[in-house]
Amino acid sequence: MHKLKHVLQPLIPRLRDILQLRFTAIFAALPPAVLADISPANPIKRLARVLGYAGLRLAGNIFQPIKNRDALHGKVWLYVVSANNYDALEFIQKARPDAVLVAGQAKNIGRYNAAVNRLSLRRKLLYYWQFPLAFFGLLKTDGGRAWRFFDFIFYAIGYYEVYRRALRQHRPRAVVFSNDHNDDTRSLLLACRAEGVPTAYVQHASVSANFPPLGFDLSLLEGQDALDKYRLCGPVQGEVALVGMPKADAYLNQKNAAPQVKRVGIACNIHDPMPALVDTLVYLLRELPNLTFTLRPHPSDSRDFEPLRKLLPALQWSSAQEENVFDFLLRQDALVAADTSTHLEATLLNVASIYFRFGTFALTNDYYGYAARGLVERADTTAELAAALRRYAQHKPADLYLRATYYNATLGTADEGRSQIRTAALLNKWLNKSAATS
Repeated sequence: MHKLKHVLQPLIPRLRDILQLRFTAIFAALPPAVLADISPANPIKRLARVLGYAGLRLAGNIFQPIKNRDALHGKVWLYVVSANNYDALEFIQKARPDAVLVAGQAKNIGRYNAAVNRLSLRRKLLYYWQFPLAFFGLLKTDGGRAWRFFDFIFYAIGYYEVYRRALRQHRPRAVVFSNDHNDDTRSLLLACRAEGVPTAYVQHASVSANFPPLGFDLSLLEGQDALDKYRLCGPVQGEVALVGMPKADAYLNQKNAAPQVKRVGIACNIHDPMPALVDTLVYLLRELPNLTFTLRPHPSDSRDFEPLRKLLPALQWSSAQEENVFDFLLRQDALVAADTSTHLEATLLNVASIYFRFGTFALTNDYYGYAARGLVERADTTAELAAALRRYAQHKPADLYLRATYYNATLGTADEGRSQIRTAALLNKWLNKSAATS
């Protein structure tokens, strides 16, 4: 019994930290249609998905050879969990010869799958004896959410231990993150703390007050909005600097100067119900025949859009797998979307952005606060949306981008368009200081 308590004492708090976002009230209350793609409501389907994960991912890792293009020992690791993370950190790799892009063994990094080095997860299987202890321990602390999301508990098991071993083996100089809330990311962060490896964070998208507290040795945030929200999450640890948006540097000198809106982008994701999305598009194409509309589903949105293609042949499309968000926005004069950081990216390029909810899920109403802060205009009905687009079709202001200064610290300053240089310089200074004190 004493040995069991010894195991449980660090295990349960650690898993609660790793799964922090998954166990929030807002996540648990997501619409069933949204959650179904992430974690099925039916426990039998959840179990089937867990078994599939164990068979395909975990067992598959044992037989998957790892042949990394770069040596990992003593390097600065740029840890990525998505193509967006890769885009956010690639400039550091180009700026530093000792920086290498790293991901978990079977993590899907989209078009960059072959470009990242991999951390072996073969030994993750050795830690699944912890699952019953973790499940029943979290049942005591989190009740029904532990049962509803037992699949997430299963996925999270073993990351921490495997990553501690990888850190001891390769002894990286530091680990730089661009995500602070995924289970594998949280696990690596906690492993770095345990092994004494310095950590830094480069923000890659807008943040929410539902995120975990900021807990890196150095955090390079885009602007005051991010810092204010992280202060709502809990105590802010480590050094913090506001550096603007590095991924936008190459595009800020290409702001949209069109005096009238002719091309409208529609960004959607899995949180936008398909029936409401279809109804809105049918309405807009009928009411505004002189405008060109382009739909861009989120890269993780795997729904079948073929019926919509057939229903609206005049609708144009943008593939997130083939075209990055800024290149998409350069082809638009206006953007319509619900809860997505694409609103901020659009405003930075002086694209007129309108917040419009395709669904009615109350807890995500203006999730990032863009409408409340005046970054974007809000339309609550399709009639209001069409009226706003008609108005912008008559006249689009040339200074919309100035609304984004609260979100991007370098906008309108001498450092505008130099966020990558500023970020790299601050990282260099921090790494040199970390080396001197280690």
